[in-house]
Amino acid sequence: MKTHFIAIGGSAMHNLALALKNKGYQITGSDDAIFEPSRTRLDKKGLLPAEMGWYPEKITADIEAVILGMHAKEDNPELLKAQELGLKIYSYPEFLFEQSKNKTRVVIGGSHGKTTITSMILHVMHYHDIAVDYMVGAQLEGFDTMVHLTEENDFIVLEGDEYLSSPIDRRPKFHLYQPNIALISGIAWDHINVFPTYENYVAQFETFISKITNGGILVYNEDDVEVKRVAEAATNPIRKLPYSTPSYKVENGKTLLETPEGDMPIEVFGAHNLNNLAGAKWICQNMGVDEADFYEAIASFKGASKRLEKIAEGKGKVAYKDFAHSPSKVAATTKAVKEQYPDRTLIACLELHTYSSLNAEFLKEYEGALEYADVAVVFYSPDAVKIKQLEEVSYEQIASAFNRKDLIIYTNPTEFKEYLFGLEFDNSALLLMSSGNYGGLNFDEVKKIIA
Repeated sequence: MKTHFIAIGGSAMHNLALALKNKGYQITGSDDAIFEPSRTRLDKKGLLPAEMGWYPEKITADIEAVILGMHAKEDNPELLKAQELGLKIYSYPEFLFEQSKNKTRVVIGGSHGKTTITSMILHVMHYHDIAVDYMVGAQLEGFDTMVHLTEENDFIVLEGDEYLSSPIDRRPKFHLYQPNIALISGIAWDHINVFPTYENYVAQFETFISKITNGGILVYNEDDVEVKRVAEAATNPIRKLPYSTPSYKVENGKTLLETPEGDMPIEVFGAHNLNNLAGAKWICQNMGVDEADFYEAIASFKGASKRLEKIAEGKGKVAYKDFAHSPSKVAATTKAVKEQYPDRTLIACLELHTYSSLNAEFLKEYEGALEYADVAVVFYSPDAVKIKQLEEVSYEQIASAFNRKDLIIYTNPTEFKEYLFGLEFDNSALLLMSSGNYGGLNFDEVKKIIA
């Protein structure tokens, strides 16, 4: 099948391109900028465009499918040519659904935790040599690509993102998958540029539940008040399976999970990760893995990439990097590290980098998010505010939003780096939370000062 990708360089898009190439599809693609690791990975498979830019002449009548990425704009020259020729244009999630119509679709949704839960499920399946198709939002140890598609596998596990499907398809991605088995991990207002009110955001999850196939299963986190309310209010003919955070304890910096066979040491930590684990267990059991086999496999799960990832450890000091940026995730991650290292000074650094976190109105949601940190630092780049065409956020607005008198705020990357590298890290835990890189911070240099 001849397939063309408009914006092939995206994290999800290039992985889908690689998966289809592996499946025997004839792939072409375009983009105006492609960064690592996408660039090298596409190049190895002969899929890297010869030149950057958009070329309408690449769009020919014999193309059977055009896959449109979110990075492209509505007036993209290649998109306009495809529309003119009447070609079949798919959004990323729409195409994944086409590929999985005859499979049992397992969709993991939620404002936070979905990548970790999806990763846990895939780790367990991989451990027990159970072959499944999948799409996950982080690179996993032991997996070549983030997307895997076959004709023969019975199950496909999909991370269900609530963000928009494509520039011409404004439906949230997870509305397109029609799950047989679905999970909702948490609901915390996000993507305010698309969902301007809390109620509007919550409504997307109500719609997601309504899309579960008749007789399907909804696994939901009953510890989350909003998830519980939405799940219990649903009236479509589905089976509902609640889960909650299991019992555990921390001894000498090691988390022990309570199981029917006794306390079991695990690699991940923090109440939110244990909660994710409980959700993953229900899903795996509904995919045919019994409880004992689940525990055996999950003991070796080290976490998803960029999710509470330990980047360095020395005597009496440790550093973690985390993708956390939403207020609820920042609070949960900070609490988890403090709980794991109660006797150490927790230095928590948060970069405000996303559209929501740089919005003056949304900032108020961060009150109390860093309360478990002994030293709380917030970094944001005024340049990022300009790029996103937002009103400038002031130092005073940030200080007021977090409502913490000793909050340290930096807007200059060099000054932040000087501060960080000037700290004394003995008997401390450093937590770097961001979906960016603090204006160019080299994490390898951070490793050197900790290790």
